Amino acid sequence: MKDQALWYLENVDVNGIFCPKKLGEQDEKMNHKSFKKGDYIYLPEQNSDKIFFLTSGRVKIGSYGDNGKEITKAILEAGQVFGELAMIGQETRKDFAYAMETCQVCILSKEEMKALMKDHSGLSLFFMKIMGSRVLEMENRLESLVFKDSRSRIVEYLVNLVNTRGQRVGYEWVVRKFITHQEIANLTATSRQTVTTVLNELRTNELLTFNRKRLLVRDLDKLQGEIA
Repeated sequence: MKDQALWYLENVDVNGIFCPKKLGEQDEKMNHKSFKKGDYIYLPEQNSDKIFFLTSGRVKIGSYGDNGKEITKAILEAGQVFGELAMIGQETRKDFAYAMETCQVCILSKEEMKALMKDHSGLSLFFMKIMGSRVLEMENRLESLVFKDSRSRIVEYLVNLVNTRGQRVGYEWVVRKFITHQEIANLTATSRQTVTTVLNELRTNELLTFNRKRLLVRDLDKLQGEIA
């Protein structure tokens, strides 16, 4: 099931790649910075000249539509990268990065990253994986918008969430730090009311239970079967 993982939830060991013991003095180039909950790490139209590695906390990547509506593209956790389009020539940001909780971030310039990539082939493979996975995910999301109804998109998101972040507990699956109904709506191009209705229906049918801290899926196969 892991091959179905969304690009922004891939569990890549960035910390291992950037382990100070492996990089030695090169690690001194890295700028480790903290952000408080509610801080913007970067905003649209700012210079796109840095790459970010999240070492703790959660970050939301999003953008704003012409009507000012927020679109959530990704919710990242520790061990993930963002701002990577700077590596392929993006000059200004098209999206924003927002700290959902207190975060620790490692920041590198494009030049520093290119220097590290020359010495560590794993970094090149890492970026290739990100770029390729992102294209595939955008294609999958577009397909879902065209061919699946709101309910199916929400259920599909929950199944993918379990596949990428879930921990098995007996016959059940638990996902900790469950996001808000509004964030799910932003990720699935639905409304908060629709998300609430679908989640409550699934809970009534005893397929899952949830609160602000966790999602517990009682039967993943049956939940998968709910996707039309």
